[in-house]
Amino acid sequence: MRKGEQTRGEIIRKAASIFNQKGYEGTALSDLMRATGLEKGGIYRHFESKQELAGEAFDHAWKLARDARFAGTQEIPNTVDRLKQIVWNFRDRRDELVPGGCPLLNTAIDSDDGNPKLRARARGALGWLLDHLQSIAEQGRRRGEVASDVDGAKLATLIASTLEGSLMVSRLQRKDEALDLACQHLEEYLETKVRARQSKGGAAKP
Repeated sequence: MRKGEQTRGEIIRKAASIFNQKGYEGTALSDLMRATGLEKGGIYRHFESKQELAGEAFDHAWKLARDARFAGTQEIPNTVDRLKQIVWNFRDRRDELVPGGCPLLNTAIDSDDGNPKLRARARGALGWLLDHLQSIAEQGRRRGEVASDVDGAKLATLIASTLEGSLMVSRLQRKDEALDLACQHLEEYLETKVRARQSKGGAAKP
């Protein structure tokens, strides 16, 4: 990797935590200069604008969050158990995120009205998450592991909105009770409403 590419990557990595904690409007150029150890010209040699840097920083933060939430799930053979692990990863692997917590939640709130480009990036990340959860659920239904009447798209929306919403409440209250309750509720829901019931012979009931 060339030195310029390395420098650009370091700027993105260090800026990600600043934007994720302070938001786009709350992040000043002086914050970025202090975090990166570069002057204004050194930063803008690699990025055309603060907007471009913020977008790249979000993509970096989201990749870390995405990887953490799906870590270890590919090795789990049963679909419902895989979805349950995704739920608990959301709670238990927060140390692997950039400082500031969930970049999807932060950016969605921060950019809701005033920054359409960042909002589009957050919508894209949410779309990826919903599509991926839906794909897992639909694959499980085809394999007879998920009940035949489960709507994969609705299940994906339920999981994502329950987790992200409970995280917002937990952060406001500065305690994990809401997030813990949400994870427990989703685990019970996946067991009782999503997992395909087995007949006496071992095959899933229609």
